[in-house]
Amino acid sequence: MASIAAQGSCRDRDSSPWRWNTDSLSGNLHGEETASEGRWSGGLIVGMRVKPADFQKLNLRCHALLSDVPLHDVWAIPLDGGGPGRSIRDASAILFGHRPSSGNFAVRGLFALRWALGRAFGWDDGRHDVPEASYVHRLSEADRSQSQVAPGTRDGRFRVLYVFADEALSELRNATVHAFAALALTQRPGGYTLYLAVYVKPVSRFTALYMALIDPFRRLLVYPALGKQAQQRWLRAYA
Repeated sequence: MASIAAQGSCRDRDSSPWRWNTDSLSGNLHGEETASEGRWSGGLIVGMRVKPADFQKLNLRCHALLSDVPLHDVWAIPLDGGGPGRSIRDASAILFGHRPSSGNFAVRGLFALRWALGRAFGWDDGRHDVPEASYVHRLSEADRSQSQVAPGTRDGRFRVLYVFADEALSELRNATVHAFAALALTQRPGGYTLYLAVYVKPVSRFTALYMALIDPFRRLLVYPALGKQAQQRWLRAYA
């Protein structure tokens, strides 16, 4: 679950091309400043965590489908350029096209530790992924017909629920969590913003403790590294 992806910045907010509010992230959002975590790295803003309430203002299918699942946290990754017509599949390929831990020794170590614990305690055994519990059964006929990937398709440890032009949703269920990763791509002047939202549904009393233990590592190491790599790959692909 580590893959599911301190305030402030090193520049004065008025001089930054990113004003750290919802207007700079998406034309669909308006209101007060929402980035609660972030830092500058090599001229790029990485690790931008936004308020769940602002993500929920976006017109997305996942809000209704996951209405009974707590929204754990949301990250927004600014992507410069790209040209017109980019889709969520373009952004997803940039975000997950390579192992997200490949460029960071600390993150690689965290992933290795998590999978080792999973093997030792049987957290990731197939028996925990109960087919009847999958949200694929909640999809409407319209969802299924509009999805660019067949619902239920396996994507590594995840199960794809749907992939639309600007939104995608996948789920993962094991002994620790029933988690959902939602991606949304919005266009803005000069580029795009990729949102990564994580929903977590408890599967046992252990879920809350598990998330409390991994959250500091997710928020301080994993997602900033993931965001930085996504921005770098996007620039290389679409500069």
